[in-house]
Amino acid sequence: MSLPTFSGRVVLGIETSCDETAVALVRDDRRVLAAPLVSQIAEHAPYGGVVPELAARAHVERLDLLIAQAMREAQLDFGDLAGVAASAGPGLIGGLIVGLLTGKAIAAVHGLPLIAVNHLEAHALTPRLTDGVAFPYLLLLVSGGHCQLLEVEGVGRYRRLGTTIDDAVGEAFDKVAKMLGLGYPGGPMVEKAAKGGDPARFTLPRPLLGQPGCNFSLSGLKTAMRTLILKLGAQALEPQTLADLCAGFQAAVGDVLVDRTRRAMALLERRHGRLPVLVVAGGVAANRAIGGRLAALAAEAGTSLAVPPPRLCTDNGVMVAWAGIERLALGLVDGLDAPARARWPLDAAAEPALGAGGKGHKA
Repeated sequence: MSLPTFSGRVVLGIETSCDETAVALVRDDRRVLAAPLVSQIAEHAPYGGVVPELAARAHVERLDLLIAQAMREAQLDFGDLAGVAASAGPGLIGGLIVGLLTGKAIAAVHGLPLIAVNHLEAHALTPRLTDGVAFPYLLLLVSGGHCQLLEVEGVGRYRRLGTTIDDAVGEAFDKVAKMLGLGYPGGPMVEKAAKGGDPARFTLPRPLLGQPGCNFSLSGLKTAMRTLILKLGAQALEPQTLADLCAGFQAAVGDVLVDRTRRAMALLERRHGRLPVLVVAGGVAANRAIGGRLAALAAEAGTSLAVPPPRLCTDNGVMVAWAGIERLALGLVDGLDAPARARWPLDAAAEPALGAGGKGHKA
């Protein structure tokens, strides 16, 4: 399927699924007219993770102001919009309700179509905005609450190839950062601390490496890190040891992601007779070391890699607005009774994973 035909239509995107309050106005020629965002890192940092009640309250306080700011920046009125798209799940239910109800109110008052967006689909479709990637493609979705491999066949058409049977990659990064006292958010902290570290100094497990299937498991690696840190005691916080621990953990995660993704690529090559484009999306996609590993994998396999810029890997309103544009182009709109959903898998027909299945804050 090609990209939507340019008609000058503008969609308002609203993202409140976790700890970013984000709004965007995007035109269907892929031009971003405005994209204000307020992060809540400072509010949640003292707790070492996202506190749902604080997140929802912050969305209430900031969302209306951000929408007004976006409309001013783009010099548009609500009557100029073609539709309103809001994240409806999965995520923290309190925050989702804030954003979705705001979107419903704007749609109802101004007679606009409402698009209740699956937050995961917004991540999945972002490379079509940034790189013009055509269907089908292989998606590695890695974030604080999700770790999945999906075949993206079209808008609303996803086939899950593998998922985490316990923890998400981003959650594992956050927990390791907390163990080492690096602060929140953990992913960027661990990546920064890993620079100059020796990834081979400590022996760490690579769960499911070389095993059949495309599922992931991170809990064993996380537990091994905890055991090692407790064994090292105060030595773990010495600068070089800290760097080596983070480098070793990051390398282990990279090995697992590469191994599982390689298996998914082989599966799709057998199915279609060719290798699809590899797309990496979600907050962990901003990690340069892991991104480099996956770029090398794509080059080795003879296919291309598409990764959105870092600002569009983490949660943002642009991806929600673009998903709204894609769905609106196909006539896929929702009623004002569309529910907010804490859980909303992209491939509803897929069998549940063994174990807890991704225990991150967006699971």
